[in-house]
Amino acid sequence: MKCEYCKYNTEIVDRLKNEEPPEEIIGKLTEVFKVFGDGTRIKILWNLFDNEICVAELSERIKMSQSAVSHQLRILKQARLIKARRDGKNTFYSLDDEHVKRIVEQVMIHITE
Repeated sequence: MKCEYCKYNTEIVDRLKNEEPPEEIIGKLTEVFKVFGDGTRIKILWNLFDNEICVAELSERIKMSQSAVSHQLRILKQARLIKARRDGKNTFYSLDDEHVKRIVEQVMIHITE
């Protein structure tokens, strides 16, 4: 028996096969793919795959200034690819959900085949 989530996704995919998405959806898709089109943002997403990380640690890992990383994090957050959690004075970032990880993984599989 399939879960309701899988059934829902199957219905969406079936509908999209038979209908062109509305312009609004095409615009949103385009914007998300633009966000994925930057190497620094891919590095940030990669580091957030299984971790919740603060700006300072991300900066150290990808060897960029904290202000540059913060700028990229804002873009990723606006695209709803990451989320933030405050703990006192620190903000910790993580992937918004498993979909983001799956998108990157699927592209990695595609390009390495």
